Amino acid sequence: MKWFVLLLILCNGALWYVGKAVSPASSSAAHPGGSLPRVATLKAPVDSASSLAAVEFSEPQQSAAPVDSFESEEPGEPVQPAGPAEPAEPSPALHCVRLGWFESEADARAAVEGMSAGSGQIVVERIERPRSPLHWVLIPPQPPAQAREAFREIQSRGIDSYLVTEGENSYAISLGLFESRESAESVLEEKKRQNLNAILAIFPRNQISYALVFEAGRFRSPEQVKAAETDYGENFDLVEIRPCEGVATPEKNP
Repeated sequence: MKWFVLLLILCNGALWYVGKAVSPASSSAAHPGGSLPRVATLKAPVDSASSLAAVEFSEPQQSAAPVDSFESEEPGEPVQPAGPAEPAEPSPALHCVRLGWFESEADARAAVEGMSAGSGQIVVERIERPRSPLHWVLIPPQPPAQAREAFREIQSRGIDSYLVTEGENSYAISLGLFESRESAESVLEEKKRQNLNAILAIFPRNQISYALVFEAGRFRSPEQVKAAETDYGENFDLVEIRPCEGVATPEKNP
C-alpha cells in the first residue's frame, strides 16, 4: 500500500512536469486572435534541410515582367530590322536671270526702278558684245605726209571723207562705212570712177550694252525655267536663266 501511494505521487509529479513543459510551447504557437497563424507569417528554419523543404513546397512567384515583353520574345517571330531611310529629295537649284539689252546705263537704271521688288537686288551689268562688221570703203594707209596731202586734195573736190589717225588702218582715208555690202560696193564703184584708189575692207566692231542680273528663285524642273523665259521674252531681247554658279550676282559684281 505504501508503495502504491508512492507510485501514485510519482505519476502525478510526472504528469505535472510534462504539463508544465508542454504548456509554453503550445501557447507560443497560438495566434493572438485564438486561431492558427498563416503559413506566410512563419519564419523559415535556419538549417539547410529545412531551407530545402521550404523551397520545394513554396508557391511559385509570378514574374513582374509586363506581358508585352513575353510576346516580343516568342520563338518563330524574329524582329524585323528597320529598312534604310529614304534619301531626302534634293532641294531645287537657285537660278539667276540676265535680261537685256539696254543701249545705255541710264536706260538700264530706269528699268530697274520699274521692276518688282520681289526680284531682290538687281545688278546693272556692262557687257562688250560683238556686232556684225561694217563694210568699209577707204583709200589704203600711206605714209603720214602723203596721206595728209591726199586727204586735202580729196576734201577740195567736195568728196565726203576723213583721215584715220589710229588703229591698224592708221593714215588711211575713209570714204564711208556701210552695214549693207551692196551699198558699200555701189559706193566703191563710184569712187573708182572718180579716179580714187579705193578698196573695200571689213570694219570689225563691238558694242557696249547693258543687262540686268538678279536671282530669280529656285526652279524644280526645266519646264518651270522655260515658262519663266517665255514670260521675260515678251519684253526683252536677251533672256538667260541659269543656275547662279558662274553667273554674275550682287556678291560677285557689286
